[in-house]
Amino acid sequence: AAAPGGCGPGMDTRLDQETARWLRWDKNPLTLESVKQLIADGNKKELQKCFGARMEFGTAGLRAAMGPGISHMNDLTIIQTTQGFCRYLEKQFSDLKQRGVVIGFDARAHPPSGGNSRRFARLAATTFITQGIPVYLFSDITPTPFVPYTVLRLKLCAGIMVTASHNPKQDNGYKVYWDNGAQITSPHDKGISQAIEENLEPWPQAWDDSLLQGSPLLHDQSASINKSYFEDLKKYCFHRSVNRETKVKFVHTSVHGVGHNFVQSAFKAFDFAPPEAVPEQKDPDPEFPTVKYPNPEEGKGVLTLSFALADKTKAKIVLANDPDADRLAVAEKQDSGEWRVFSGNELGALLGWWLFTSWKEKNQDHSALKDIYMLSSTVSSKILRAIALKEGFHFEETLTGFKWMGNRARQLIDQGKNVLFAFEEAIGYMCCPFVLDKDGVSAAVISAELASFLATKNLTLSQQLKAIYVEYGYHITKASYFICHDQGTIKKLFDNLRNYDGKNNYPKTCGRFAISGIRDLTTGYDDSQPDKKAILPTSKSSQMITFTFANGGVATMRTSGTEPKIKYYSELCAPPGNSDPEQLKKELNELVSALEEHFFQPQKYNLQPKAE
Repeated sequence: AAAPGGCGPGMDTRLDQETARWLRWDKNPLTLESVKQLIADGNKKELQKCFGARMEFGTAGLRAAMGPGISHMNDLTIIQTTQGFCRYLEKQFSDLKQRGVVIGFDARAHPPSGGNSRRFARLAATTFITQGIPVYLFSDITPTPFVPYTVLRLKLCAGIMVTASHNPKQDNGYKVYWDNGAQITSPHDKGISQAIEENLEPWPQAWDDSLLQGSPLLHDQSASINKSYFEDLKKYCFHRSVNRETKVKFVHTSVHGVGHNFVQSAFKAFDFAPPEAVPEQKDPDPEFPTVKYPNPEEGKGVLTLSFALADKTKAKIVLANDPDADRLAVAEKQDSGEWRVFSGNELGALLGWWLFTSWKEKNQDHSALKDIYMLSSTVSSKILRAIALKEGFHFEETLTGFKWMGNRARQLIDQGKNVLFAFEEAIGYMCCPFVLDKDGVSAAVISAELASFLATKNLTLSQQLKAIYVEYGYHITKASYFICHDQGTIKKLFDNLRNYDGKNNYPKTCGRFAISGIRDLTTGYDDSQPDKKAILPTSKSSQMITFTFANGGVATMRTSGTEPKIKYYSELCAPPGNSDPEQLKKELNELVSALEEHFFQPQKYNLQPKAE
């Protein structure tokens, strides 16, 4: 049947069906009204946007703008997603009704559609409770890492975090953890997706979140989880007396997100004086009024207010979390008066070095080295590999994203190994394996202890970073991207690289740079393996090729899962003793120019460069 107010005979049947179901099922007056209005106006273009395709449930869960329709995050799509997830969990865990799930949320809100993280979390909790499944629902906003922490701590079957991390303000997301405390990987995403499709109609009590009131199945563990998290964190404090006495001053910003109280508590757990909080950014504000993008990875723009406060209070170090506090950016005031924002790779080098140094001081027995592991993703710096080679512990790389590092860390821990650290260049760090995901709260206080300890030796973070490069070899990185909205063009560009010198021949050189190795994780080819087969998992659905160069350079080109970008990550790894960083930088810049000119060919493929 055509929806009331009909859109004329031209509207395709699927859209008719979707909107008719929506009008039957949606009980949120704001989204319901706006859909009715679009139908009354015959606004086919907007209806197509809202109802053309359901959000894809992937290994990172869901992420989309809040608003009406099946392509957006809203009350109804949250109910549908949770119903599917619930049915999938029932199939996977016979003891789901004994163990239950945890649900956390950030401070995002979208007044026009009435959507907000707290409400989404409550509706998700209602879904489980109507099925007799216990829910540990945080009573207030929480950092993302507290959800995987709770899964492990309480031995639950799964965790859900309602957050869009550092995305623009209109977005929200639904991030899922498995019972091993790590993010889900395939095939769970496919299974959950299918279960969502099979459970679209809201169950009888789906909208009634008053059921949560006084339900014996609803548990609020916020206080006890908070307490045990900071108790566990204390085990990573190695220099309590230094922290008590330190003259180093810190400024912290939570960029209008959830981090403030938690970083304050972390500093207390390490016996630090509290860091100065940027007053305009310390309280949660879903409008993110002081920043263009709430993403500390964007560098200096997000840190303007932090620098001003630090200059005023004579603080040397700025610590910045993203809005769900799972990432961390660090900046240090240089003698020149400039602020240096460390890249994710540089901070990864500092934290990896620090956690290993601290471990070594506590463990004089060198036979324990054989069980020590560090991980990083394949597009991150290889500095940990260089440290591991020299110091005698193990280093492994995984595919991009903490879901891979978290799951690999879990496997290693289950084999009795000790995973000291994992990181990725997108400013994500796992410093304490009681959270198998990136954690910006623990990373913030551990960075503070590192800076305070170095200060007792009259060293800055920048000087220590240089010392690491001198000892283990300079690792200079450069990453950027091109924008391309056309999937066909992207496919052409990568097919060209696979058939560069005639059919099935990859390039042997890039400009003047000789190529010594090629790994293609789209096709599973790796010429460094005896059978030419890649060891890391491959995925036909995304493009990713890594070139190794004869001069010690490595460059990876890959498509982004969430944005219309072709990204590249490049690094020049020099052996220890080659200590002319300016010369190495020049060489890397030349390599990147060659990569852009010969492999990206932006003119030929009409690619837009990254806007500076």
